[in-house]
Amino acid sequence: MNLLWQVLWFMVAVGLLVTVHEFGHYWVARRLGFKVLRFSVGFGRPLLKHIGGPDRIEYVLAALPLGGYVKLLDEREGPVAPADLARSFTRRPHWQRIVVLLAGPAFNILFAVLLLWGMLWVSGVTEVKPVVGEVTAGSVAASAGLRSGDEIRTLNGTPVAGMRELVFGLLDAMSSSGQVTLGVHGSNGDTRAAVLSVPDATERRRLTEPSELFRGLGFQPWTLPVPPVLGRVLPGGPAVGAGLLAGDRIVAIDGVAMNDFRDLAAYINARPGGHVTIDFSRAGVARTVQLQVASDEVSGKRVGRIRVEPPPAGKLPDRMLLHTELGAAAALARATQEAWSMTLLQARLFARMVEGRVSLKNLSGPLSIAEFAGESAEAGVTPFLSFLVLISLSLGFLNLLPIPILDGGQIVFQTVEWLKGSPLSERSQALGQQVGIALLIVLMGVALYNDIARRFS
Repeated sequence: MNLLWQVLWFMVAVGLLVTVHEFGHYWVARRLGFKVLRFSVGFGRPLLKHIGGPDRIEYVLAALPLGGYVKLLDEREGPVAPADLARSFTRRPHWQRIVVLLAGPAFNILFAVLLLWGMLWVSGVTEVKPVVGEVTAGSVAASAGLRSGDEIRTLNGTPVAGMRELVFGLLDAMSSSGQVTLGVHGSNGDTRAAVLSVPDATERRRLTEPSELFRGLGFQPWTLPVPPVLGRVLPGGPAVGAGLLAGDRIVAIDGVAMNDFRDLAAYINARPGGHVTIDFSRAGVARTVQLQVASDEVSGKRVGRIRVEPPPAGKLPDRMLLHTELGAAAALARATQEAWSMTLLQARLFARMVEGRVSLKNLSGPLSIAEFAGESAEAGVTPFLSFLVLISLSLGFLNLLPIPILDGGQIVFQTVEWLKGSPLSERSQALGQQVGIALLIVLMGVALYNDIARRFS
């Protein structure tokens, strides 16, 4: 995918969500009587500026679109005219200051709810049935009695509407107790319980790494068969070096027949650094090449790679989908419930990440977010809007964390001042800001490292 495309849609997403966030601060501050000096989308040199209204507010579009801010009148930052003192941030009641600080994250969450409401009202809900595909022999899933073709109906007694709910439920369970009871409806019509149990804390933490949940539990969701045809052949890899091209159909590797792309991937993954002979067909002509498999480290193990991607996915059959049409009221209720559930799940997983029970590899930085933005925009309007919903909820949640430089940290400061009846000392506030900046640098450093690691894995 074109890097420029990713950057473009990343800027569109961030610019929109930052504007929503800052508009929340701005709108509530003005309604409560605070004096607003500037409303800026972006940082750095102003590209566009407009001054308007009786308060002569500066509306700014700045050069670096990775944030924004609302500047309020504050006597701590300089002299304030006596006529405006009552509208200074420090002169307003503490509850009003807290409401203004809450407004940014609240508008992000409200934006996500409204966007999701519109999507559900127009298109309804389409869920992929939580049907079990391949089960690995000797795995946790196999020991629990899961079989290919089983449909998972409940998780710890709660109905499971689709595959997404199953993933979230399993991730929640594995990052806490490590045990979950699945209510299963078998392909032969039987109904039974399957208990997945992972008692080892280190293994449970590994399951929370990206793409490790189903692999570690030993089963995969049902998917369409994927023909052993090469999709994209990545530059610089063993496959392109051997002359393989997109569209080539792999017939056999070392004489072993390849009936599915997953057979191909499994065979190559198991032979890091090895030499293989690939029989393939191109435009009906049989050909053979030899190549050396690259060796990558993934989750502490060496894995073989030839740097190819599968062909584009086909369309799931209707029997694997659950579609529900929703009216306006039902769509709003569903959107609110989903936004609340996702925010609570974020909070639980973040707390467990701090405790060391969830892998830090789940933190994504700007490179991954830009890639997701580009992929979702390329997939269509609905995937991109779904991406905006997730990022807006994440932005709202992250800004509520009690880190001094974020809205949540400032709310803590204002609450402490309110309770003690006097302002915090400048030294305490400065120390808090330094700690907040240090924490953000650490989080951003980990996220950026994860981004780079994903690019090279």
